[in-house]
Amino acid sequence: MEQGLRPEERPAARATTRLLVVALDELAGPELLAELRRRLPEEAPAEVMVIAPAVEQTVFRHALGDVDSATREAKQRLQTSLEQLEQGGIHALGEVGDSDPVIAAQDALREFLADEVLFVAHAESEARWFENGLFERAREELRPAVRMIEVSHEDGDPAPHVAGVEESGPGRRPAPSTRRELSLSANLPRFDRGDLVGIVIAILGTIVTAVLAATGPPSDSAGGAAQILIAIAVALINLAHVVGLLLFESVHYRGGFQRFFRNLSMTATPLAILVVGAISLLD
Repeated sequence: MEQGLRPEERPAARATTRLLVVALDELAGPELLAELRRRLPEEAPAEVMVIAPAVEQTVFRHALGDVDSATREAKQRLQTSLEQLEQGGIHALGEVGDSDPVIAAQDALREFLADEVLFVAHAESEARWFENGLFERAREELRPAVRMIEVSHEDGDPAPHVAGVEESGPGRRPAPSTRRELSLSANLPRFDRGDLVGIVIAILGTIVTAVLAATGPPSDSAGGAAQILIAIAVALINLAHVVGLLLFESVHYRGGFQRFFRNLSMTATPLAILVVGAISLLD
């Protein structure tokens, strides 16, 4: 506190700017570091937190829960990012986050109340499976202002280049939810209509596939064996989808894993019915 000044003459305390950076690529290179510095005030204090989501490279590895390699890659990405930021004059803390970048940001915001969430992701030409629709999801589900810096890599240059910036605007709040939830029982989680339709399709599709396989060619024939294998595969897929919704919805069963099994169930079930039915007709 400055002495000899009346309260109205004392300079106002400078508010600390808090920036949460979700790094899906290494924070390196002069272009990206310059873009990050633009987000920080020159004279006012600032705090930066970097989250490196432990994202799997492929949907298949994500479905298998291959977290070890994803965590190792995220730790390396985080360490390199923090070193590059420090060299560029930006002090930051960091940690590895959830495999879903939006959930990773939500987890971090519980402890680090950021003024802005900044995603560093790949440009459309280099985007990985989990980056599709990422900006739209983030600005709908996160409370602070959301921005995304898209980076690309040129041949022979390991440092990323800024390909574009998307902004949600300061102070944006999540749009009202369009999910209309229904509860079948007080003992069951609440579902939206899409979840209920998916459960019905999964159950009925499994039954239809099993009946077609049971009434088709003998199991010792090639067609009969194929039908049984298809019926078993569909039953396992739908079982994972339905059990996931029934058991884990209460703990916000959302993200890439949920979307993967939902899409797989909704696609594989009608396709399996057609294939098993076609085998029965041909044999």
